Amino acid sequence: MSIEVKVPMLPESVADATVLTWHKKPGEAVNQDETLVELETDKVVLEVPAPSSGVLEAIKAQEGATVTAEELLAVVAEGQGATPAKPEANAAASAPAPNAETPSPQAEPAQATNVANLDASPSVRKLAAEHGVDTSAISGSGKGGRVVKQDVVDFMQRGQSGGAPAVELPGGDRPEKRVPMSRLRARIAERLLSAQHNAAMLTTFNEIDMKAVMDLRKEYKDKFEKVNGVRLGFMSFFIKAVVEALKRFPAVNASIDDKDIVYHGYFDIGVAVSTERGLVVPVIRDADKKSMADIEREINDYAMRARENKLSIDELQGGTFTVTNGGVFGSLMSTPIINPPQVGILGMHKIEQRAIVQNGEVVVRPMMYVALSYDHRLIDGRESVQFLVAIKEMLEDPARLVLQI
Repeated sequence: MSIEVKVPMLPESVADATVLTWHKKPGEAVNQDETLVELETDKVVLEVPAPSSGVLEAIKAQEGATVTAEELLAVVAEGQGATPAKPEANAAASAPAPNAETPSPQAEPAQATNVANLDASPSVRKLAAEHGVDTSAISGSGKGGRVVKQDVVDFMQRGQSGGAPAVELPGGDRPEKRVPMSRLRARIAERLLSAQHNAAMLTTFNEIDMKAVMDLRKEYKDKFEKVNGVRLGFMSFFIKAVVEALKRFPAVNASIDDKDIVYHGYFDIGVAVSTERGLVVPVIRDADKKSMADIEREINDYAMRARENKLSIDELQGGTFTVTNGGVFGSLMSTPIINPPQVGILGMHKIEQRAIVQNGEVVVRPMMYVALSYDHRLIDGRESVQFLVAIKEMLEDPARLVLQI
């Protein structure tokens, strides 16, 4: 019996998805719940599992295709131990119709594709063979419909938005490659431009003497890890300090909705995580109610699953304030961009030994520059400076975090 594999229901905020990667080829055996294909949305990568064990009979939506909820992706022939289909049948079952905008699977081996199209020159057929492209699926732009080299290149590039490798064009000592943005990267670009165009964004800076936090961490990190099963990092100190500062300055924890100000009575802190696909911001819900161990565990879990594309859309939505740490990459100072509709973001940076004046004497201390970018439509300069000073004071005297003073 044949079973249809369809696009799962997408969240309300996601209109469509892009077919990113097929993990199986037509004719290959699949197990129930094994990942068949990955779909990329504006926010996360969704895994679509096999509904039953059997053989992948046909692929109906190729890598790079845009699909919507309930759209047909593939057909699985139910049953164990079926014989893989012949390559010719695979190509017929999975190849798109001529002039279709969706490319053929890039993972197909070259020998299984139709590269002997007589409407293409030997060099064009060679290029198609190297990249596993079926030239019969390409509409040629040359004389009499002949497939030329640029047709093959354009065909391959149309599939790159779904994650296919870039095609490098030879150019002597000045080579180039053109790669369409992934959906996530395009969405990031859209939101960053929107933030700069639609918010009155300013940034205020300060510096923090990290010696007290570093001494406390050094003294208790082994015991902390033994008791809680997770390492004690700097991020939990900062998130705790941020929460206390947000309690004192509610406007920084608010958001703007058209002409209304929404003051949030909870503290959902976004933590920026860098991945190969781009920056994502999973959210630590109710951070004020969680211990430092809980926060460290959640951050580690988010970071690991973000790099494996395992985060859910719900984990990336919402958030009342964001913290980003460019210091892990060596950044000394930066001006982070707020994440709308939030009105503030804290940027952490590299800790460096610097000479400072303390009690009239020059001493060397581990210093970190911090930056608060904020929406001046809602937050005044006085509030932004005092918010950052509150964080500085709590981190330079961590007892304040415990005593909440």
